[in-house]
Amino acid sequence: MGEPLYRRVVVKLSGEYLAGHQPFGIDQPTLDRVAGDLIEAVERGIQVAVVVGGGNIFRGVDVSSRGVSRPTGDTMGMLATVMNCLALESALERKGQSARTLCALAMPQVCELFTRKAALRYLADGRIVLFAGGTGNPFFTTDTTAVLRASEIGAQAVLKATNVDGVYSADPKVDKTAKRFERLTHSQAIEGGYKVMDATAFALARENSLPIIVFSIAESGSIGAILDGTGNGTIVAG
Repeated sequence: MGEPLYRRVVVKLSGEYLAGHQPFGIDQPTLDRVAGDLIEAVERGIQVAVVVGGGNIFRGVDVSSRGVSRPTGDTMGMLATVMNCLALESALERKGQSARTLCALAMPQVCELFTRKAALRYLADGRIVLFAGGTGNPFFTTDTTAVLRASEIGAQAVLKATNVDGVYSADPKVDKTAKRFERLTHSQAIEGGYKVMDATAFALARENSLPIIVFSIAESGSIGAILDGTGNGTIVAG
């Protein structure tokens, strides 16, 4: 292993990925494997924070289309992210890695309220910090949350962990001629309308000169490979 490219990162993990091959819920082997990859990064001296989506449990946009107001649906989705973060925190702790969930929503009986000061203190102590509850506001995705929190804590990159190894010109599962991009600017990602991340997240990253690396987390060690610069992925920067 070479010298890591980044010393402080935010990993954005989709909730759907945690379901494994199940239609919903949390697949424990998948959760444990992700926890192992995160721990390997910390053991190399990298400060790691994580934002987890909630789509494996609840999607606010979906329920809103069936009559629930969008703010209410999004709040329910934020609560799903709390459950995922608590599950991941538990998986990390079982493996001997100290972790702490910080939530944008106040629920003191469950987890600590997010503050920048607390996040930086826990990272400096070698803990993995899990950011739950989205931004605490409706109409914002967990992609935007990842970029926002990364900007707040001075992270050097957002690692967007997905089911595909980068940003493609079209859905590679549908279009076999789809081209994978090695590198894009934030503006190109926005103008191209690529669905891997929402435009608000890309725009906020552009404002803060924050690189986003889109990669597949399907294989063990994928986070470490991205940190080494040896993994396949698309760098969105500049």
